[in-house]
Amino acid sequence: MTERTKGALTEKGRATRQRIVEATALRVLDDGVDGTSLDDVRAATLTSKSQLFHYFPGGKAELVRAVAQWEGEQLLAAQEPYLSDLSTWESWAAWRRGLEAYYLDLGRWACPIGSLTAQLAATDAKTADFLRTAWTTWRTRLADGVRRMQAAGRIDPGADADRLATSVLAAIQGGLLLSQPERASWPLAAALDTAWATLHTPTTTAAEAASAGA
Repeated sequence: MTERTKGALTEKGRATRQRIVEATALRVLDDGVDGTSLDDVRAATLTSKSQLFHYFPGGKAELVRAVAQWEGEQLLAAQEPYLSDLSTWESWAAWRRGLEAYYLDLGRWACPIGSLTAQLAATDAKTADFLRTAWTTWRTRLADGVRRMQAAGRIDPGADADRLATSVLAAIQGGLLLSQPERASWPLAAALDTAWATLHTPTTTAAEAASAGA
């Protein structure tokens, strides 16, 4: 039996392809996209050149896009079940603990999709599309949580949920960037503390701002 049946991968083929994606993701997180060659991937996965191009006929570019898609899916999955239930401060706190544990378990203070975005968003439009999907999904899920809190009277109803969600994402990414040279979690925690304070702060609505300026 071949590993492709009528153009589709067999179960064994899917497992092999996934193994290549995960091994590449680890190399990219360590050495960056430019520092990861197909020879590195072949050595790490014990695959031949023909095997590699069997699963990724587009070469390194196609493989990196598969890594971007997988990393985005992993990041979102790691935040469940809390990301889907941000309706109380307790659920937000549980989500935060789970997210910090996810980054700690990676062994590096870096966000995989954040790192890929910094390296590729301006130069690889196709990969940027995969990354944009991950960022948009994450921001939307957080904004949905903000709206649940607003409906329950726990967050100022005049706040812009999408902007608050974006500020939380910015805090995460900034905190991780500052945590990298420290090799410690406190910069990420400090950044999230600031985002938390923003969620608790009453916001002036557009109508109130216009009235104040009249």
